[in-house]
Amino acid sequence: MRTPAEVWSYLRANIRKEWRTAFWTVFFLGLLIHFPVMAGDFPNHDGLASMYFDQNMITSGRWFLMVACGFSSYFALPWVIGVFSLFFLGIGAAALIEFLEIRYEPGVVLLSGFLVSFPALASTYAYIFTADGYMLALCLVFFSVAFTKRWEWGFLPGGICLAFSMGTYQSYLSFAILLSVYGCLMILLGESSVERKLKNILHYLYMGLIGVGLYYVILQILLKIQGKELDTYQGISGMASGGGLSLAEKLRNIYQDFLAFTGKGNVLYNNMISFAAFGLLMAAALVMLIRLVIRRGYYKKWYVYLILLFAALVMPPAFNVILLISPGVTYHLLMRYQWCLFPILTLAFLMRYGFLQTELSGQFSPFHRRDAKALKKPSVICNILLQWAVLVFSVILILHYGVTDNIAYSNLQKKYEKTYAYCLRLADRMEQTDGYYTGMPVAMIGVQNKENLPETDITGAVTSNMIGMSGDYLVYTDTNYQAFMRHYLGITINLVQDEEMERIYETKEYQELNSFPQEDSMRVVDGVLYIKTE
Repeated sequence: MRTPAEVWSYLRANIRKEWRTAFWTVFFLGLLIHFPVMAGDFPNHDGLASMYFDQNMITSGRWFLMVACGFSSYFALPWVIGVFSLFFLGIGAAALIEFLEIRYEPGVVLLSGFLVSFPALASTYAYIFTADGYMLALCLVFFSVAFTKRWEWGFLPGGICLAFSMGTYQSYLSFAILLSVYGCLMILLGESSVERKLKNILHYLYMGLIGVGLYYVILQILLKIQGKELDTYQGISGMASGGGLSLAEKLRNIYQDFLAFTGKGNVLYNNMISFAAFGLLMAAALVMLIRLVIRRGYYKKWYVYLILLFAALVMPPAFNVILLISPGVTYHLLMRYQWCLFPILTLAFLMRYGFLQTELSGQFSPFHRRDAKALKKPSVICNILLQWAVLVFSVILILHYGVTDNIAYSNLQKKYEKTYAYCLRLADRMEQTDGYYTGMPVAMIGVQNKENLPETDITGAVTSNMIGMSGDYLVYTDTNYQAFMRHYLGITINLVQDEEMERIYETKEYQELNSFPQEDSMRVVDGVLYIKTE
């Protein structure tokens, strides 16, 4: 057994420089970009009901979420949760860098920058009460593929990591699939024997089967122990059946969704500058691929075309694997974090096969200036210019994503403040209503009448697909009002039961009310305060 000092010395000696770079890039850049939401307290509609939540989501298939979120307690503590989430994501970034074999330090910074700036992370922070658990799940996914690649039997710990990741948040399964596909392609482009290539490719399959199988077995055991069943929310209960759609129907939906979100999702790019940077980065990768195929003579081998075709066809289902498992799911941005792999894998491919390489690989980098004769060659000059272009495009995209995140956070703060003002006016009107007393039964629907309220959200062009970030107000239902007034105004609203509300909704007294904030939008009837906001 080693002493703490010996363990510390061992870690210092064996932690690679690029791992440290990845971790600290994620941590410090994450603080710079996401500080507004971490330092503030701006809940979204779901967060209102999760000021304290034990994260027991076994009925949603998330049997490990309770443990994953337990490090930061079950209270909604934005700063604590934010720091934990960046810590987990930083460790995961180091594992991702190791899997991708990135040794070029500026490249490590760029890849980590894409990971921590992508707008899907901002949407995750809109649900801050569960962000640390989700980032631990993503960290485990990165370790699952890194273990599988690194060791002969690495698919065993890799499968375990995948199972616990899915037990925290199933949507990150797409990361495991996409990275495994990328790993298989790199194996095929390598120089090892056919037998070794096949064996290494099968390791990713073993990891996936072990992970999914172990996840499902543990889920069924825990459901039996707790005497519960899977919920119908988001089609979770239909995971095994696939939602009743045929495979052809599911694939059609998957391809349509993939093309629609990638092309018009307003996330990968949402203005001309980001579109140009993203497009040029993709174009550079395509040029590099063509160059690689020609230089290595792959164009003479018929099976290479089949491999590329297969990779292109399998990509949409890999991105949208949740739609394959649960076609009825509402597929929002939290579940699309894997789209950040577009720029990440593109940049990794460029660094591996041509651009941005270090002196160790025999290639030229923008900072390598030793061979004066070689620098005069047109091909070398073009290569260096392309390298600089890729660096610039990547920095532009990362900056764009960071700005997008802060636009969303700005609107989230304004939503909170407008909701605070709205509910304060509502509470004041309640207290001025004849017959009102604290704690009396309240009958309300909660849907706001938009005609009586000005539209002030100017971020729609940016935040339209960022769930929890767009719009003007946080409250949509009667329970939203109840939670907001309780936690932020210190006011108690005792809502009538849903069955009673259905009856009241049809009454003449309720129908005759005007919509708040007009006069006569509230009335006490038979000891119940009727409030009409819709």
